[in-house]
Amino acid sequence: MNENPSLITRFEEERPRLRAVAYRMLGSLSEADDAVQEAWIRLNRSDVAEVENLAAWLTTVVTRLCLNMLRSRDSRREDPLESYVPDPAGGAGEAVDPEEEALLADSVGVAMLVVLDTLAPPERLAFVLHDMFQVPFDEIGPMLERTPAAVRQLASRARRRVKGGTPVPAPDLARQHKVVEAFLAATRGGDFEALVALLHPDVVLHADRMVVPSAEPILVGGAETVARGAMAATGRARFTGLALLDGAVGLAMAPQGRLRLVLAFTVGEDGLIAKIDVVAEREALGGVQIGVAETA
Repeated sequence: MNENPSLITRFEEERPRLRAVAYRMLGSLSEADDAVQEAWIRLNRSDVAEVENLAAWLTTVVTRLCLNMLRSRDSRREDPLESYVPDPAGGAGEAVDPEEEALLADSVGVAMLVVLDTLAPPERLAFVLHDMFQVPFDEIGPMLERTPAAVRQLASRARRRVKGGTPVPAPDLARQHKVVEAFLAATRGGDFEALVALLHPDVVLHADRMVVPSAEPILVGGAETVARGAMAATGRARFTGLALLDGAVGLAMAPQGRLRLVLAFTVGEDGLIAKIDVVAEREALGGVQIGVAETA
């Protein structure tokens, strides 16, 4: 095992970038930290005297570790919603601070993490390394055992998914973005009055039976009633972000980058929210085309 202080220093210099790569690959901070730690163990056991570019070597190791983790993840996708939503008042026993995870998700973009989670592992790797970290295709190719041209195609397909479906007309999109962004801010901040002000007096909220869950879908009406329901979801709002839902601006909740529910909004000409549809049923979620909502 290496105990070279210089090697430790060089690794620590690379750690933030490696963690950023791993987080975007995996969508989970605890898994990203595991991958980075495993990369250190492998470095510590290796003879790197002839390694010319340590940063590239470490990136390759972390990327391959993440690729293997993505390929073995399918069995965990069936975990229930509640297991991914930490108690806002607790978090005891969590390996990672939920607040730190939520801040990281915001910095990357919840919608981006959701779209990345829908990509096949090779597409995700190609897009993350090239589009987010400017790694050339000819360096990514050996990681996937593919040609640079093939990797370029993978990144191109991923890029189209990130953009989502055809957006609604620009004026409507800008109005939706402003209103939905304000709704999320008020929910996260627990600002009841601000929420009520965003809602039409006769607003209707429909939630499918998997949202709570309950035996039947939920239908409630009235600005104050809907606002009180939003207040009860403040904990979940930490893991929620703006997204394009079938081309319109809505919200996606995705703890650890894995889509659990979406909120679709109908915004009237008066700028008030007239209807909210909350969808958590897996089959229905699978039919929603999700993309990244650009800043208004």
